[in-house]
Amino acid sequence: MKYEVIARRYRPRKFEEVVGQESVARTLRGGILQDRMAHAYLFAGPRGVGKTSMARIFSKAINCPAASDGDRPEEERASPCDKCGG
Repeated sequence: MKYEVIARRYRPRKFEEVVGQESVARTLRGGILQDRMAHAYLFAGPRGVGKTSMARIFSKAINCPAASDGDRPEEERASPCDKCGG
């Protein structure tokens, strides 16, 4: 059995999987869907609140053309890509 750190195993991979930061996830996802994003975002807070997880989800949603996890409108979705595993 392969060892995997618990934080990586249970890290959210979609905006819908985020727990405790639903308002942040909703705001970021809304900006993507409305195509109204700022030129920079600062993820700040104490250790363990999900800054890295949220940044990873956000980055994948805006950079991967195959983001098929509900983070993009239906017409913009494509088949999963090999680059990001999306």
